[in-house]
Amino acid sequence: MAAMTQNYYALIMAGGGGTRLWPLSRQNRPKQSLSLVEEDTMFRISVERLFPLFGPDRIFVVTGANMLDDLRADAPEIPAENYIVEPFGQDSGPAAGLGTAHIYAKDPQAIIAVLTSDHYIEDVAGFRQALEVAAQTAANGHIVTLGITPHFPSTAFGYIERGEQLTTDEGLTVYHSNGFREKPDEETARRFVESGRYSWNAGMFIWKAEQALAEFRRQQPMIYKHLAAIHGAYGTTDYRQAIEGCWPKMTKISVDYAIMEHAQNVTVIPVDIGWSDIGSWSTLYDLLTGDTQSEAGQNITRGEDCELIAVDTTGTLVVSERTVVMIGLDDMVVVDTDDVLMICPRDRAQEVRGVVKKLRQMGHEDLL
Repeated sequence: MAAMTQNYYALIMAGGGGTRLWPLSRQNRPKQSLSLVEEDTMFRISVERLFPLFGPDRIFVVTGANMLDDLRADAPEIPAENYIVEPFGQDSGPAAGLGTAHIYAKDPQAIIAVLTSDHYIEDVAGFRQALEVAAQTAANGHIVTLGITPHFPSTAFGYIERGEQLTTDEGLTVYHSNGFREKPDEETARRFVESGRYSWNAGMFIWKAEQALAEFRRQQPMIYKHLAAIHGAYGTTDYRQAIEGCWPKMTKISVDYAIMEHAQNVTVIPVDIGWSDIGSWSTLYDLLTGDTQSEAGQNITRGEDCELIAVDTTGTLVVSERTVVMIGLDDMVVVDTDDVLMICPRDRAQEVRGVVKKLRQMGHEDLL
């Protein structure tokens, strides 16, 4: 690993407004800027788990202008020039392409770990070990994805099917990928998990910059055309203008659809690292309680000044900065902010995305 350290970079995807943890998460304060599991924000946690594998100068961040100041304040050790600002959200495809092109302009030999800014990983040492093995695999010409070992048949995630075993290194096995699968229905998800051949797709990819850009050229020629124009302006006074001019012309598409589903030489490394995308209030509750405590119906509070007075109330998550009294209510989510109070059953917390959509249709942008 030491031989390639200077060419190994982390690219943290920190754009997107996030709607699944509304009303705490807003367009100008998305999930990565929240302190959900620990005192630090999710972004700060995401940065710190990269040390010491990556020095601050080899960590790059793609984000929006509205989040730039908050993220810089969270990670002041990352050089200011390593924050790559997208003019507006175009999904993860153009964002990953922009970050990859930026790093490639700096180092044509770059290997890049494309990572998330708002997921939780309990086994940090295991995560770093997987990134080391992934870098070695990418250096040999493979695009690598870290596949999360599923512990239950989730319909919330896409899946990756593993094929023939390629290598084993440091206790981790690298497999050829047999393809990506869309988010399944319950029966299909159960079949995937029971087969033992599938991992959850967590959106973490490791690739040679040159190889990833070649996939954009092959599969997304219009996006690649604009990435090439941006790359050509790197290091000049026209660089920012090139991004501003090219960005609206790119297709809004996820990196999975853009290149990963049909990329060549894709491999998967299954990992069991205590991963959670914290994709709903219910998921956060499960993460904060743990499986055994969750079964006991523990009440959980978040907020420095939050006090819960619970009478005949169990299994409830309360996020507030004041005293909340609950009588005879089980398995609920209460999120209390300055301008919104949301109350829902924990098993319906994922429906908050529909509420956000309805608020947007009603013109309540001030609440988003």
